[in-house]
Amino acid sequence: MNVNGVTSTQAAYSSYTSAARETTAAETAKSTATSEGSGVVYEHSTETTASAKKTYKPNTSVINQLKADAEARTSQLRSLVEQMMTKQSTAYGQANDIWQFLRSGNYKVDPATRLQAQKDIAEDGYWGVKQTSDRILSFATALTGGDPDKIDEMKAAFEKGYKKAEKTWGGKLPGICQQTYDAVLSGFDKMAVDAGKQ
Repeated sequence: MNVNGVTSTQAAYSSYTSAARETTAAETAKSTATSEGSGVVYEHSTETTASAKKTYKPNTSVINQLKADAEARTSQLRSLVEQMMTKQSTAYGQANDIWQFLRSGNYKVDPATRLQAQKDIAEDGYWGVKQTSDRILSFATALTGGDPDKIDEMKAAFEKGYKKAEKTWGGKLPGICQQTYDAVLSGFDKMAVDAGKQ
């Protein structure tokens, strides 16, 4: 066996590891110098993220979109009622106001108006229980920015508004309104549960 082959291999290995150590030391020194010169300073925070209070802001784009949509759809509904009343001006003229006229039920509805109204209040219609309750809950969420501490306040405001609507109507609102009321209250309750409030 040739001893020179072993010693030359050992010498080569020693040279390689020495060079590798010197390169690593140089890179470490360069890295340290770069980070020291970058001006980045990390300081320990005295406030923990758990104690930081989240800020909630109203979502004005959703609020404006819901308002615009509601105004357009209300205008469409008003137009249907006006068309129906124009044909029955005597009945409307004898009524004190539009709500009394509608509440009385003493009017005829042409087939096209009836079909449109049925479509609008159907289960999947714009004025149906699901879409209306979803819009009310979305509006409440947008107003509060999703703040779970405001759920009870929004629920109370909705209940107050519903009572005012009954007063304006002159009594108990139609069944679809009560179903929507129940769906909205259930939605607020679900929001409270999801937020850990109940």
